[in-house]
Amino acid sequence: MSIFTPIPAPLRFADPVTLIATWFGSGLLPKAPGTWGSLAALPPAFLLAWFGGAPALVMGAALAFVLGIPAAARYAAALGRDDPSEIVIDEVAAQWLVLAALPLTPLAWLIGFLLFRFFDVVKPWPVSLADRRLKGGPGIMTDDMVAAAYAILVILLLRHFTGMP
Repeated sequence: MSIFTPIPAPLRFADPVTLIATWFGSGLLPKAPGTWGSLAALPPAFLLAWFGGAPALVMGAALAFVLGIPAAARYAAALGRDDPSEIVIDEVAAQWLVLAALPLTPLAWLIGFLLFRFFDVVKPWPVSLADRRLKGGPGIMTDDMVAAAYAILVILLLRHFTGMP
């Protein structure tokens, strides 16, 4: 018996749709796949930030978003569900966007990670609205980007009121 979530029958692990949608299988890990996906986003985010700074993270987030829409749509359709939890490319794109607003330090990235996970799990309005109303690949991807916007807003407020870099 495997600890991983089974892959839908028409897809295989090596299928680009599966690799992108589950972020190389991180979304197939049990319990809290969104958190696993966000964690799996950190090493490539570090490389993007190290070599290209915030612009590289923003471009990476945009590319993940654009590639994530069809991958999430096809993976969800293969499973026959609206927003399967093992699809985590949305967390990757949103996490990278949040990290682009922060300096490359462990504490700043921990704050960015925790803020994004908080808003993604709690889903305050309009995150919850996007989650309910938008369907298919765009819906899967968009609610996380709105959660990222909330996290970035809190980061900007923290910078303004506390002097956080």
